[in-house]
Amino acid sequence: MTLLNNGGPEHEHHGEHDEHGEVQGDGDVGAMLRAALRAELPAAQALRRELHALPDLSGEEGPTLERVLRLLLPVGRAEHLAGTGAAVRVGGAGPAVAVRGEMDALPIAERTGVPWAAANGAMHACGHDVHMAAMVALARAVARLDAAGVPVAPLLAVLQPREETYPSGALDVLRSGALERHQVTAVIGAHVQPVLRQGTVSCTPGPVNASSDEFHLTVRGAEGHAAYPHLTTDPVVTMAHVILAAQQLVSRVSDPMVPTVVTFGTVSAGTAPNAIPGEAVARGTLRTMSGSWRSELCERFVQVATDVAKAHGCSAEVEILPGEPVLYNDAALAGRAGAWLREHGRTVTEELRSCGADDFAYYGSVVPSLMMFVGVDTAAGLHSPDFLPGEDAVAAVAESMLAGYLAAASGARESLPAGAARAAS
Repeated sequence: MTLLNNGGPEHEHHGEHDEHGEVQGDGDVGAMLRAALRAELPAAQALRRELHALPDLSGEEGPTLERVLRLLLPVGRAEHLAGTGAAVRVGGAGPAVAVRGEMDALPIAERTGVPWAAANGAMHACGHDVHMAAMVALARAVARLDAAGVPVAPLLAVLQPREETYPSGALDVLRSGALERHQVTAVIGAHVQPVLRQGTVSCTPGPVNASSDEFHLTVRGAEGHAAYPHLTTDPVVTMAHVILAAQQLVSRVSDPMVPTVVTFGTVSAGTAPNAIPGEAVARGTLRTMSGSWRSELCERFVQVATDVAKAHGCSAEVEILPGEPVLYNDAALAGRAGAWLREHGRTVTEELRSCGADDFAYYGSVVPSLMMFVGVDTAAGLHSPDFLPGEDAVAAVAESMLAGYLAAASGARESLPAGAARAAS
């Protein structure tokens, strides 16, 4: 752990902020934070464009971290963790609410055509630029009120590397001990989601993302001339049968009420069109929304691959690389955050679940967590070279993060004895 700075908040006003960020009178802390958040949005939107134009790939997020810390160090105290990540604490002593912002971009060449498009072969095609900017806006809003003497829960801004690749940045954040050091009571996240209408936020309790385990499969046979297949044992045809048989795990082995996906993402074999190769190699993922079925799914996949290969005179070797667990949203956090968002004009749904995976799930294995999905105005899907949420996305994600932060802070107060709860407020 390396301490970077022990900065102090820049604002010394008291009460609620007007549209210029100045403070007026007293009021409900949620309303005051919302006003402070609005004052921070122009800077956050400018940061979003800067981050979008200069993306960094997984494990190389150092420059991105520096750009974000430029706005966070003046209002908080930071420590390096997880290699290229950091955690910035805003506010005083006591238990903190963590908010996650993932930093890494994807190796995708952008083709949005906007003046601030990335030109280095990488791209924020999954909204991480929006998430970081929104988290910065919220952290600085909390700092404004804390500097003004308004009692707010401390916020831990988690700048997480390597969400898109292994080894998991979230897992390394947990191993750093940062959540324990800052007495984190909950972890909040919000992710842009183009399948939702703009203005809609998903606050779904229970499982919302699948586990995802990666497999490496090698089928070995006996190579030979393409004209004499009877003198060979063809691993390519065998691999084709394995691919088809593995889909039966979804349609005939798993419970139809439990989402399950078997995906072969890469398949390769051979070097010449007129030769049968000695082996075929495939990689893919096994996904499910059930933690109990997850391990059996992996076991059944290995069994199918080895048995089908043997039936065709080949052998199969399977390596399973464990990935993210099922992402479970805490029901109480989801309920409180959703109620606050509805009260402030957002359409809230509890229906969205997907077999996508996010290493945010690791946080929920340690403390209550909430991942919200925020509708954005883009026809292109996630991980598309055309993906580009509009300017309003920063405000929508920041407001969703605020809802989660307030839900966690109120839940922490409710769990204290009466006297302690009054002192905390």
